[in-house]
Amino acid sequence: MPDKVTISLIKADVGSLAGHHIVHREQIELAKKKLQEAKEKGLLIDYYVFNAGDDLELLMTHREGENSPKIHGLAWDTFKEVTEKVSRPLKLYAAGQDLLSEAFSGNVKGMGPGVAEMEIEERRSEPIVVFAADKTEPGAWNLILYKIFADPWNTAGLILDPVMHDGFTFRVMDVQKGECIDLSTPSENYSLLALIGTTGRYVIERVWRNSDKLLAAVASVTRLSLIAGRYVGKDDPVCIVRCQHGLPAVGEALAPFFTPHFVAGWMRGSHYGPLMPVGLKDSRCSFFDGPPRVVALGFQLSGGKLVGPADLFEDAAFDHARRTALQMAEFIRRNGPIAPAILGMEELEYTGIVETLKKLQSKFFKV
Repeated sequence: MPDKVTISLIKADVGSLAGHHIVHREQIELAKKKLQEAKEKGLLIDYYVFNAGDDLELLMTHREGENSPKIHGLAWDTFKEVTEKVSRPLKLYAAGQDLLSEAFSGNVKGMGPGVAEMEIEERRSEPIVVFAADKTEPGAWNLILYKIFADPWNTAGLILDPVMHDGFTFRVMDVQKGECIDLSTPSENYSLLALIGTTGRYVIERVWRNSDKLLAAVASVTRLSLIAGRYVGKDDPVCIVRCQHGLPAVGEALAPFFTPHFVAGWMRGSHYGPLMPVGLKDSRCSFFDGPPRVVALGFQLSGGKLVGPADLFEDAAFDHARRTALQMAEFIRRNGPIAPAILGMEELEYTGIVETLKKLQSKFFKV
């Protein structure tokens, strides 16, 4: 039996240049140095460091399995060192923002950083797409993953490929209760949609193929406000999708982003805005700290080695999507601080608006 390979994508906002804008190049260089040392010691097979807006992204391959204290410890130490040696000396904004604990406890889940991991046996050819978003929440992937793995209007392979014809199962997490449910499509399609429309609470965590339980996708589910009990920045989720050979084609995995949709987050984590697909060079958030952005990097896995990346959204085909996203941004900004531009009170209860409401409470009178 071939050796299993684990793909770990771990991210954190540990400080950024000019507000919540972009990762500083010195942060990326130090992170590369740390991961290269781990590779030379044999802990990692390969790695790739990049940014999605102001989030530092560590993509690593290894044979330690999911939730490995060694791998999570490496990521935590890297984020801490980048914070202390780069972010704080340069006075970068919100230095160490996503590091919600002082001491590592064996797993970064629940400590602030976002994590998507999958342990797999490499197929004859193993294409993967790594997605990373900024200025939004994990529920932003709900519509995307549904379209990729359950919508034949998006994924023709659900009809044309016999291996995909039995559909896929989605694991959905209730992030408020910490409970999961597995729902199979197409038989439980409507039940799945009944949950994932509430993106702030029900989040798709992983997807596998019904015919043989092959793991197809994983996504981060960290909700920073639920961990900290206050607003400390949006969650900025990550996701890994395997493609081809009985799974959606790379083009089918990218197709949902051609039609941007509104996601929660954007300015101060308190607004709805369009998720705009961009290449790495445009992975920076400016207008109203946004709009929310997503990058897509394509790799081939070869014995755990990351061959690539292909900067998949750095393509003229997505210029139309970017124009559409900017039009959507313009339209919804016309509402200013009025719903539906701003999030509902159940999401705003972690922000500073709570203090304003407390001050106003004594001024209310009965009618």
